[in-house]
Amino acid sequence: MRVSIIAATTVVVALSSTGVAGAATGYPPPKNPLVQSAAPKGPFHTLKVCAKGCAYKSIQQAVNAAKAGDTIKVAPGTYRERVIVKGPSKRYLKIIGDPKNPGKVVLSGKKSTPRTVPNNGISVNGADNVTVNGLSAFDYNGYGFFAVNVNDYLFTNLVAKRDGVYGIYAFNSVGGTISNSTAAWNNDSGFYIGQTPVQTKPKRSYITNVVSYGNQLGYSGTNMRYVTITKSKWFNNGIGLVPNALDSEKYAPPEKNVISDNDIFWNNFNYYAGTPWKLAATSTGTNFPVGIGVLLFGGRDNRVENNRVWGNYLGGVGGLQQALLKQVDAQELQGNIVRGNDYSNGGKNPNGRDLFYDGDGKNNCFDPTGTQNNEPQDNRTLVACGEQGYTGPNFYSGVGFAGGKSDLNALLTGNPEFGTIAGWALSIDKKNPASAEAAWVKPAQAPIPGYTMMEHWTPSMGAN
Repeated sequence: MRVSIIAATTVVVALSSTGVAGAATGYPPPKNPLVQSAAPKGPFHTLKVCAKGCAYKSIQQAVNAAKAGDTIKVAPGTYRERVIVKGPSKRYLKIIGDPKNPGKVVLSGKKSTPRTVPNNGISVNGADNVTVNGLSAFDYNGYGFFAVNVNDYLFTNLVAKRDGVYGIYAFNSVGGTISNSTAAWNNDSGFYIGQTPVQTKPKRSYITNVVSYGNQLGYSGTNMRYVTITKSKWFNNGIGLVPNALDSEKYAPPEKNVISDNDIFWNNFNYYAGTPWKLAATSTGTNFPVGIGVLLFGGRDNRVENNRVWGNYLGGVGGLQQALLKQVDAQELQGNIVRGNDYSNGGKNPNGRDLFYDGDGKNNCFDPTGTQNNEPQDNRTLVACGEQGYTGPNFYSGVGFAGGKSDLNALLTGNPEFGTIAGWALSIDKKNPASAEAAWVKPAQAPIPGYTMMEHWTPSMGAN
């Protein structure tokens, strides 16, 4: 489908809003996290938090009293508070709840203190190598767990549900691991790593063994770099994973990320038709397409390999240029590799489309081997990957770019695939939720043991 210049602008802005919801919550001022703080020498102490019989009745009281390298042990219970871990004097701090059962140690945003907005569960700002292990964060207006301006962090054995923006989130940070955690029913994305500073000798960040479901986006990563996402499950979200390039954050585009060995299935949650939360204005002001496993929205040298991408009705894995990015040298897709993914679970759980790609940029290979019903249907934008990927122009290489800047009229004239893929979002009318499903292709799906496919949420389902 062809779309007008005004319509194209609207849809690219709509797609570009991924991650903008976080900006409304007011980030701390960004600082340079590239230099890691020295490890403290001790002696170290253990501070205990509980309702009765402990020196500290709240987690924040213990954090305020703790020295660098200390351990805070939090007893089972519900803590209605917002916890801030800030500055080098809190580096290497460990906040430990119940790693085997984080649901027993709950931070609750309901009637929490102080009652201010934004309202996050635990925020780690400028304190390197902090560990948060074995807690849950429910019902906060902002984020469940948040790391910003840090060099290394460990978020593990956590649960974040029903939070107003992101569940578990790292921003403007270097290194770090998010593992063994669950994020569900969050108003934007379950997991997020964004605005990763450019590094000469990159320190990678890892997301591993996590579960994300019931979110608008299972994972969103605006201008993410050096992130490996692996051995995790992304299902029943509006979109599974979205590495993306935006002007709202520094260091565009997403670059040198790896998405490998994940289960990415049934991401067909049409949240326009109903959610267990009240959609925030920053989310409802734009239209995201629904029914995609992995969407590369701009980016360089990213790899999507050896995943199991099943039963996504709009498309399994796809790529679309970020035509309105102000950083013009980051608009095109470059050097991305998509190959070796299982797209059908042995034919039992096909995607509506396996691959979609607007053919933009250079050195990209979206390998059609073993795929079916792609966009475009004749596979003209798709290129097989060699051992090292692919080197050369793509089908629409240079089309729509004049003097290094995108020209949407030329783009639409020369690249109809862009109009088709962008049109999937443009066609959504929030007053008519069924419009979000208009471009779906719905092959029959076999049951997957232990999981229930969700296209529409109803109150009887709850939000757990």
